[in-house]
Amino acid sequence: MSDFRYVRPSNFPPVVKNLIIINVLVFVGQLTITHLTERLMLYPIMPESLHQLLVEKNWIDEYQKFQPYQIFTHLFSHSPTMFAHILFNMFALWMFGRILENVWGPKRFLIFYLASGVGAAALHLTMQYFRCEALMQDIIAGSPAVTPERIMGASAPALGASGAIMGLFAAFAYLFPNTELFFLFIPFPIKAKWMVLVMVGLDLFGGFSNVSGDNVAHFAHLGGAITGFIIVFIWNKTNRRSLY
Repeated sequence: MSDFRYVRPSNFPPVVKNLIIINVLVFVGQLTITHLTERLMLYPIMPESLHQLLVEKNWIDEYQKFQPYQIFTHLFSHSPTMFAHILFNMFALWMFGRILENVWGPKRFLIFYLASGVGAAALHLTMQYFRCEALMQDIIAGSPAVTPERIMGASAPALGASGAIMGLFAAFAYLFPNTELFFLFIPFPIKAKWMVLVMVGLDLFGGFSNVSGDNVAHFAHLGGAITGFIIVFIWNKTNRRSLY
């Protein structure tokens, strides 16, 4: 006699639900508690001499300095002046996260989500460190390449769940590559495997082009996507039915 029991997938599994609740509560706190956003953001790791120089010139504030806890807190904070930021991220978390949590279970899903967020932070911090090093050398040399836009870009903090969300999207595209997705402003369906490649390509372009006014942490997106892909590839390496 078979023991098989069908379990209906949950539309709001526990980890996804609680992650959304935490993000919303933090967002409310950001709107009501002075300077909370500044304390939660992920600041770049820069040479101390560069940090002091930027403070002396009033280009940044004294508290704008990397702290290890920011690797996690930035994942749960969003721009308090841009409601679409948290709205889009939470919708994407529900859209892709609920499917992955139903496939993996709560514990594995939470590990994956946090690991993708840490991977996003790691690549972002690495690239920002090199940008700060190059900026410091040009300041010492008196280079005309030192512009306010470049200083702002090198010292800019990051916040938001987007890096972890990109990890979820990469995992979804790996496990369900031919699922057709509909996106706003795109009048036709796109398979998940092609859409994730398009998004990674856009982040590569945005990360290396340094377009003025671009305030997106492209390397955080890339770090999340790479981390998510590596994890799901390792977990799923015995399954040959993927990516076709």
